[in-house]
Amino acid sequence: MAKLTDPVTILRGVGPARAKQLAQLNIQTLGDLICHFPRGYEDRTQLVQIQDLQPDIPACFRAMVLSVPRTSHIRKGLDITRVQVGDTTARLNLTFFNQNFVSDNLLYGHEYIFYGAVSGDFIGYSMNTPVFESPDSPPLTTRRILPVYPLTAGLANAAMLRLIQQAMAICDPPAEILPAPILEQYQILPAAQTYRVIHAPGSLAEAEQAKRRMIFEEFFVFSAGLALLRAAQAGKKAVPYANLTLTPFTQALPFSLTGAQRRAIGEIAADFQKGVPMNRLVQGDVGSGKTMVAAAAAYLAGKNGDQTALMVPTEILAEQHYASISKLLVPLGIRVGLLTGAMRTGEKRLARENLASGQLDLVIGTHALLSQTTVFSNLGLVITDEQHRFGVAQRAALLGKGQDPHLLVMSATPIPRTLALLMYGDLEVSILDELPPGRQSVQSFLVSEFMRPRINAFIRKQAALGHQCYIVCPAVADNPEQNLKAAETWADTLRRTVFPELRISLLHGQMKGAEKEAVMASFARGESDILVATTVIEVGVDVPNATVMVIEDADRFGLSQLHQLRGRVGRGKEQSYCVLFTRNRNPQTLSRLKALCKTADGFRIAEEDLKIRGPGDFFGARQSGLPAFRVANLSSDLELLQQAQQAASSWIDCHGAEMTPQAQALRSRIKALFDRAQGTMN
Repeated sequence: MAKLTDPVTILRGVGPARAKQLAQLNIQTLGDLICHFPRGYEDRTQLVQIQDLQPDIPACFRAMVLSVPRTSHIRKGLDITRVQVGDTTARLNLTFFNQNFVSDNLLYGHEYIFYGAVSGDFIGYSMNTPVFESPDSPPLTTRRILPVYPLTAGLANAAMLRLIQQAMAICDPPAEILPAPILEQYQILPAAQTYRVIHAPGSLAEAEQAKRRMIFEEFFVFSAGLALLRAAQAGKKAVPYANLTLTPFTQALPFSLTGAQRRAIGEIAADFQKGVPMNRLVQGDVGSGKTMVAAAAAYLAGKNGDQTALMVPTEILAEQHYASISKLLVPLGIRVGLLTGAMRTGEKRLARENLASGQLDLVIGTHALLSQTTVFSNLGLVITDEQHRFGVAQRAALLGKGQDPHLLVMSATPIPRTLALLMYGDLEVSILDELPPGRQSVQSFLVSEFMRPRINAFIRKQAALGHQCYIVCPAVADNPEQNLKAAETWADTLRRTVFPELRISLLHGQMKGAEKEAVMASFARGESDILVATTVIEVGVDVPNATVMVIEDADRFGLSQLHQLRGRVGRGKEQSYCVLFTRNRNPQTLSRLKALCKTADGFRIAEEDLKIRGPGDFFGARQSGLPAFRVANLSSDLELLQQAQQAASSWIDCHGAEMTPQAQALRSRIKALFDRAQGTMN
């Protein structure tokens, strides 16, 4: 028998080209192949007569070949094969494009099982490129419930099915990791039966049972992993802070903290007294004042002799935080430093020397904080900003520079509670659900191309007042198939024909890091009037002078993403505006976008977005913050999530320390899931 870890190249028909196609789907081993689950199923079990075929509805039928197939060469790259088939009720013309093998495989006078959809009108019906097989052959593409797999260019569903069947024939599926009592309590199929059924179900009901098992298993593995993290955390110790007086800090602020900020800081202070490392997420809407909560935590750490590391995703953001936080904390006796990759070698060396010698209480930086040459004297608090940009490994690397330091995670993305349960199951959560007083809400409008001249005139007026504007496009470059506004082309059009008198800059994700930073810093300094960009600006710097956010093809973004983009404006004293352009006339789409214009509550928007788009698209693939679930869907499988969390928590409490083969197999699966999620999972 082959092993799950054996490469797919041992299978018949998998050469270098096929292996490369499979690698595009993250399939390298037999185990990867067996765990490549269908995205859906087609019921091809029912045979109908030709006269009962419905236009555009695929179906199976049995028919005899009534003419010799004839292939015509139309032009280079296009051959057409035509043949007539029939049963006792009617005849049907079949057309095959670039499938010359049909001439040899459809024999005159023989019967075959076909699957396809008829098309046509009152003149007559025909069928293009149906699949077919002999009634005497094993059912591969007809007379069965057919799994439909995620594919890549050049790889057909039938080929994927054959490879999976080969793998299943020579290799045992993954071992059972769910304990027998849990299988019984939650009526879950055993593993061996599940893998057989999910790839070859006898009925759609059977396929649903197998899918339910895999959803439960994925949630169980992830929940068990979080439970182990919490258990490991519970065994750690931290010296309780004695000095928790915040009066000097609050008196130094030029404004009053909101009730939500005071509550979050109170929860952090309580964590500092518990004698175990804090593990807390501060989750707040755009502009809710998370930076001040982080500053308060760093102040308390500094007053108790601990150093704080605040890691942010971009150098501009690090510089901005350094400017605002040092202005507040330095007069209070907290020594603040900056460490980014862009600093001069001498500046970086001095910052690192001051950290190592204990001359700095708080360092604000980027990934430069993770380098081996960055050593702390007494790191007691790690704060990560915009958490979904950092992976588990980066968080662990920074925490490893101290002796079980406290962890504070800052997220500007409002997350529905159900999603937060899964993403941040190992963290306590504080929510900032109030905006600081005096902050104006952004006026939002949904418009069509008809309004373009008026919006352009409005942008000119804002520029004349000295204000700046963002214009966000969903694509970087033109793609005729998508018909979307592309940042590069649109920026060029605006420069040449729409706003030749204004200064227009361009920013997108395909630019080099240093170039992106330079463009953003230039815009922040007011050196351009309009910044045309992709969603790379979603997490950026504060530009209080920017008062207009225009989003092109707004229907191509999720509500939460639109809300994040809208949050780039409204950061100064002037009234700000968000304009959503759409060419989409779908009533549901328009209703969704209008809902965004009516509310500024990020949590309500997030809940709505989860219902509509599901979690996979919640943040966009690059930063979803979720493990790569193969089957589970948070928007539709919440009941199973809750059951799996309950089962995993109970099992870890009772059996988490066991070294049985089943417990070790579960630990191995947990490690694989967390490893697979590096860079996206928190």
